[in-house]
Amino acid sequence: MRRWISLGLAIWAMSAVGARAFDLTPKAQAALKRGEAYAEVTPDADGVSGHVRAVIDIDAPMQRVWRTMTDCAAAKAMISTLTGCRVVEGDQARGWDIREHVTRRNLVFPSMRIVFRSDYEPYSLIRFRLVEGDLKVQQGEWRLQALDGGRRTRVFYENRLAVDWPVPKALMREALRRDTPKVLMNLRRVCE
Repeated sequence: MRRWISLGLAIWAMSAVGARAFDLTPKAQAALKRGEAYAEVTPDADGVSGHVRAVIDIDAPMQRVWRTMTDCAAAKAMISTLTGCRVVEGDQARGWDIREHVTRRNLVFPSMRIVFRSDYEPYSLIRFRLVEGDLKVQQGEWRLQALDGGRRTRVFYENRLAVDWPVPKALMREALRRDTPKVLMNLRRVCE
């Protein structure tokens, strides 16, 4: 009997790890079936920020995806405008760190310095929030869900984001809608 209870608890724990971050819309499901990343960007209710939701399936186990996502060298391969990534405080092994990202200018965004804190729950969740830098608001999470018995991973991304620049909000949302899937596709390329 004790063995069955232990087995039941283990199955429950495995299903809870990497639980999905949000329900997939039919458009998101269709994109995943085509092997694409999907992103939607909507205005936040506060009128100040935008809300990004994105998802991708990766043919790699959660541990490999996690290691890639938390590696500064890999960050440069995922984010084409990133020129610098460094851990300035903390330690992932202790459950958190503070990182600095520096980007170069592109058509919509100027060069930026973004310092953010990440809190880690290996290998399923990374919560992040702005500490300082050139953004007005940044708060979100990465959530990993095991697929196919752990051989594949579904990566969910959510971010509440705002800038202080005189850029039309619709233009910024469109840039995020276009660029977020590229970052996710780059993540998949590096992991696979």
